[in-house]
Amino acid sequence: MTRIDFHTNVPDKIAYACRLVRKAYAANNRVVLMAEDEVQLAELNAAMWTFSATGFLPHVLAGDALAPHTPIILTDNDEAELPHKELLVNLSRRAPSGVAQFERMIEVISSDEDDAAAGRKRYVAYKQQDYPLTHFVTGKS
Repeated sequence: MTRIDFHTNVPDKIAYACRLVRKAYAANNRVVLMAEDEVQLAELNAAMWTFSATGFLPHVLAGDALAPHTPIILTDNDEAELPHKELLVNLSRRAPSGVAQFERMIEVISSDEDDAAAGRKRYVAYKQQDYPLTHFVTGKS
C-alpha cells in the first residue's frame, strides 16, 4: 500500500519540491511531480532548470517521448501516462487519481490557509482509506 507523507507549513512549494526531488534523485529514485495547473507546472519546470547552479535535475513533461528514460516527470494532469511508480510529489490541492499505483507519495502543503484546509481534507480521506500516513511540519525540530 502507498505510504503517504504530509509535509506541511511549507513557505515555498516550488523551492521545497526542488529540494525534495534533488534528494530523491540523488538516491536513484524516479519521481513524478503533480502540479496544480499549467501556471504552477510552468513555474516548476522553470525552477527545475534554475534551482541549482552546480546540479542538474533531469526532467521532462509527462507525454514527452523521453519520459520513460527520464527520472523526473512533471505533470498537472491526473490522466497523463506516467512511466514511473516509485514516488509521487503532490503540489496540487486535489488527491491525485492514481495514488494507489505509487510506492510512496509526498503531499506538499503550504502555510496558506486554503491550501492547508485542502490538505487536511485529503489527510482525512486517506486515513479513511487506511493509507499509512506520516506528518512532518517544516520549521519544527
